[in-house]
Amino acid sequence: MVEGKRGAFEIGGAQIEAGTEATIQLPLSVLSDHTQVAMPVHVIHGARPGPVLFVSAAVHGDEILGAEIIRRLVNKLTVGKVRGTLMLIPIVNTYGFIANSRYLPDRRDLNRSFPGSPSGSLASQLAHKFMEEIVSRADYGIDLHTAAIHRENLPQIRAGVDDAQVRELAEAFAAPIILKADMRDGSLREAAQAVGCHTLLYEAGEALRFNEFAVRIGVKGVIRVMQYLGMLHRRGFAKGAKAPVLSNASTWVRAPSGGLMRLLKGLGDVVEKGDVLSIVADPLGYEERELVSPVKGVIIGRSNMPAVNQGDAIFHIARVYDPGAVDEDLQSLEKSLGADPLFDTEIV
Repeated sequence: MVEGKRGAFEIGGAQIEAGTEATIQLPLSVLSDHTQVAMPVHVIHGARPGPVLFVSAAVHGDEILGAEIIRRLVNKLTVGKVRGTLMLIPIVNTYGFIANSRYLPDRRDLNRSFPGSPSGSLASQLAHKFMEEIVSRADYGIDLHTAAIHRENLPQIRAGVDDAQVRELAEAFAAPIILKADMRDGSLREAAQAVGCHTLLYEAGEALRFNEFAVRIGVKGVIRVMQYLGMLHRRGFAKGAKAPVLSNASTWVRAPSGGLMRLLKGLGDVVEKGDVLSIVADPLGYEERELVSPVKGVIIGRSNMPAVNQGDAIFHIARVYDPGAVDEDLQSLEKSLGADPLFDTEIV
């Protein structure tokens, strides 16, 4: 018995036939100078049935690293190898992307504006459009983020790991750290999860910068999730030798005073309670104060700004049972990603 042809995928008023791919421009608004603004969505609609997955980037306009991850996915994935449907959205917040800004022109944070409204603010309307055109069509999602400007994050997945299906997706992605993260009001992850679209948040690198290690983990992570979901064949891309380390809690460490900061610890470093993380001194060096870790764990985020004010968040430390496992995993990841055939050949 011959199976019937899979139906077309409809988005933005366009029909994408099974076994084809296309880039759709979703109209968003008109700027003050009457420039038309649109959101590009690249759709790979496989000939064989399977789930629908979206991968989004630049919800915060200055977080450009995710756009590079998506560019490489478009370059590597072929429609003949994909089961189901993949929607790739490299730039969600076009307004912020053009301006090198985290926010929209009205200074609203798009990731606090979901699910949005068709008649609300600019941010609210954009969030509504994304929910209607993307999330409503998807079974799963991966939202790609970086740290804010002048900050940097270790590659990590943030997810509601109490949901068994979300936890399995997070483990399949295989970033070094999985951080149990509560839902943020107005976030894309919260809004997507509320309508049954299981969604991961990938955090890595810093705003307005590329980081090759973070990009490669992101590319391979998306592919691993697709393999787990049956959207790609597993051959040639086995899971990593080490499982991601789960952290159920994290702690921010803040500057004890204002001044100039000398960093002593970096991303991925294992720290013990009482370890000195950095030193803050006044500009003439008369007074120096140590920034001490209050917990045992692994540094998953830090500020890169030497000039700090009292109370500034400097280090983000994930509390984990075995911090040394993260250090070992990072070393093995660096070696394996450097020699991985995935980054030299197409998906097989």
